[in-house]
Amino acid sequence: MLPEKQNLNQTMLDTNQLASFKQSINDLSPLQLAWASGYLAAKAEGVATNVVSPLATQNAVQTTLTILYGSQTGNAKGVAKSLAAKASAEGLNVELKSMGEIKPKAIKNITHLLIVASTNGEGEAPDDAIALHEFLSSKKAPKLEHLHYSVLALGDTSYEFFCQTGKDFDLYLEKLGAKRLAPRVDCDVDYDADANTWSTTVITQAKEILETESTATNVVSLSSATYTESQYTKQSPYAAELLVSQKITGRDSAKDVRHVEIDLGDSGLTYQPGDALGVWFENSTSLVDELIATLEFDADDKVAVANESLTLTEALTSKFEITQTSINFVEFWASKSQAANLIALLDDKTALREYAANHQVVDVIKSAPLATEVKLSAQEFIDALRKITPRLYSIASAQSEVEEEVHLTVGLVEYQAGETSRQGGASGYLANGVEEGGEVKVFVEHNDNFRLPADNNTPVIMIGPGTGVAPFRAFMQEREATEAAGDNWLFFGDQTFTQDFLYQVEWQNYLKSGLLTKIDLAFSRDQADKIYVQDRLRENAAEVFSWLERGAHIYVCGDMSRMAKDVETALIDIIANQGKLSEDEASAYLKDLRNAKRYQKDVY
Repeated sequence: MLPEKQNLNQTMLDTNQLASFKQSINDLSPLQLAWASGYLAAKAEGVATNVVSPLATQNAVQTTLTILYGSQTGNAKGVAKSLAAKASAEGLNVELKSMGEIKPKAIKNITHLLIVASTNGEGEAPDDAIALHEFLSSKKAPKLEHLHYSVLALGDTSYEFFCQTGKDFDLYLEKLGAKRLAPRVDCDVDYDADANTWSTTVITQAKEILETESTATNVVSLSSATYTESQYTKQSPYAAELLVSQKITGRDSAKDVRHVEIDLGDSGLTYQPGDALGVWFENSTSLVDELIATLEFDADDKVAVANESLTLTEALTSKFEITQTSINFVEFWASKSQAANLIALLDDKTALREYAANHQVVDVIKSAPLATEVKLSAQEFIDALRKITPRLYSIASAQSEVEEEVHLTVGLVEYQAGETSRQGGASGYLANGVEEGGEVKVFVEHNDNFRLPADNNTPVIMIGPGTGVAPFRAFMQEREATEAAGDNWLFFGDQTFTQDFLYQVEWQNYLKSGLLTKIDLAFSRDQADKIYVQDRLRENAAEVFSWLERGAHIYVCGDMSRMAKDVETALIDIIANQGKLSEDEASAYLKDLRNAKRYQKDVY
């Protein structure tokens, strides 16, 4: 036997030894596995193995602070990145990951954990958090007595299931025996102050525990990761130039939809198809004046906003939400006015949410004027308002096509309040509040949960009625620029063909060129019976299922409350019927697509 072959055989396990070794590994606890890996590594390097102990290895792992985020639109991710930067600056060893980047079972190997989780839809976990969320509530979840944790929950009080995902994670971890570093904090849409306070608290607590454990075992700490933010962020937006705000619905359309083009200039801001653009806006001068006049305040009254002293006009223009009404403000105004119509809402949370969602602040005030003897200062009033927050719009362009520009498809929110026309804050600002050539403060919100397939040969199915078509315009521009060979199928719908077919010429050109393989349209008001995109899906059931079976990715963008639910129901029915599956099996099929990032949603 040759010496080389003899040495090779001496270093290999035979089949029986390997099977026995694998079984032994499967029987080890996480702590034992950590110790074993250290032992074997030491043996391989010829290091004396009697210096490694399970306790030392355990504490070496514990010197890492893990930060996991579950984020649908990017807010939780942004908070988590800021948290990681602060923790790293304090000398802590940080591992920052999306919940979608870890295997749920890996939670048993984490000992110090901070969770930042947003809530999607009606109490649902964000797409990247679903697997971990389901695992922790299942019978498969392990005991986690070794885990120290805290949760920051992001939500919106205008929704019934406020911060539900964060509440769930907090409860699940508690039931599994984990210990809180600090109590959970639930944040409304204006979350910066609460998030900063929580971050300071949990970093202090984590640092105290981690440094104690590290010192006790004299373990060399892991190398710290460095996290950097883009120069332009939500907190520090870029002052861009508005190039175009052009109506693209017909003269007789019931809707006013704008194609908006913004110049990013030399900002260096980059984006991918599927990302969103955050837009800071100012409230209209006429609405601010109307509100001040209704309250009989002086426009030049000084009010304190954070560390600034502003006139009431300045504060209401750029610092506070007045086109959206929070539940808390309705409750505040009910207590001040004692108006019967508002008092009656307080015991009916559903009615209260609906009322707040459909009334601007000035209309709440006009419906319940204060009695003459009731005193209200300008400061007390603004303290009851919610801070203004930027609006996120799905980007309707690919940078490979438009370079330093970014395009949006914006539906103007407009309705009548008595004899007065009301407009949405950001949509009204982009449609009428800024002239072309004016300044718009923007930032990019990356969305890794809505991405084209990495393989350009993969077929895609895009479902985007109304302004939900925006990201699919970006998808097509990108696939054209990269010469992607995969098939592309668009389902688009709106009210009428002649007035509401957004980007009609572009879609027709893509069809002619062959880039767009197939398009199915659903215009609800062009016939007696209303037809929607989910109806077109059902009509094409066999082909839709065939595309899925050959690896297609499916995307849904648009209305969360009805369209997205109806589309999902249609998809489950199609999968069940075409695949000869039960409803539960079809739901599992769709769930598997979602877990594989082949079923992605951008809904609002």
